[in-house]
Amino acid sequence: MKPDMRVQFAGIELLNPVIAASGTFGYGIEFEEIVSLRRIGGLVTKGLSREPMPGNQAPRLIETAAGMINAIGLQNIGVEKFLAEKLPPLRHYPSCAVIVNVFGYQFDDYLAVIERLNDAEGIAAYELNVSCPNTHFGGIAFGSDSGTLFDLVTRAKAKSARPLIVKLSPNVTSIAAMAHTAEEAGADAVSLVNTFLSMVIDVETRRPRLANTTGGLSGPAIKPIAVRMVWEASRAVKIPVIGLGGIATPEDAVEFLLAGAAAVQVGTASYADPRATERIAQGLEQWCARHHVARVADLTGALDLPNPAAPPA
Repeated sequence: MKPDMRVQFAGIELLNPVIAASGTFGYGIEFEEIVSLRRIGGLVTKGLSREPMPGNQAPRLIETAAGMINAIGLQNIGVEKFLAEKLPPLRHYPSCAVIVNVFGYQFDDYLAVIERLNDAEGIAAYELNVSCPNTHFGGIAFGSDSGTLFDLVTRAKAKSARPLIVKLSPNVTSIAAMAHTAEEAGADAVSLVNTFLSMVIDVETRRPRLANTTGGLSGPAIKPIAVRMVWEASRAVKIPVIGLGGIATPEDAVEFLLAGAAAVQVGTASYADPRATERIAQGLEQWCARHHVARVADLTGALDLPNPAAPPA
């Protein structure tokens, strides 16, 4: 029997639970000749700001053991150019949910982008980026303080004409507490985790290898931590959780779903294999068929925890 791969969260229905993550898939349309956008659940655009941003100076991308560190700095074309050039061709793929990642240096920047996007057709939801560790203002500063996070999400939700997903930072004391704060402020869903603040030093020059000094660690190296954080967040909130962090295989995606994710995002894997999102989506369907899973949605939160009161085997 062919598995039912459809999932729903925050009023959105996806063809399957595999989404291309922000910052690793351009604006989506650049991949149309490589990836079948009709075979993935959705895509999240690069973070969009009110005005175009050049990003950080090079070098800003370094390969590490089992991952990479980036300090791109949210380089993007700005909301106006996105609406004029990138969004129109994406409307030819109605089965692929377009989620727009929104970024700002100040509250008003976030709100201005959301207001500008509200009138555009072909957008399924917004992902509020409060967790980027690669900028000197905004980003992680909004996602690491619960009071600031609450205020920003409250104001963004009031302006939003679409479901609002809040992308959380792992660089916090309690991911469960921050997820709960986002829920209380009105978020329709949370996505986690973004990259881990990190640093690499060139021992010959004794200088940081990134021009920005620090950057965000992603890739398979962070997956076990990300799975744990998704599990903790999903137990703390009633809104859907979208899991990401080091997903490179269909089995990785299954882990996040079992931990409580309603959907997953594939990021760093796309650098090594531009077709990773489509490959993982197809592989997940095959995994469900082999394991007699009739509905992929039934995997969400289906972790089989041992009884703590039971004696060890």
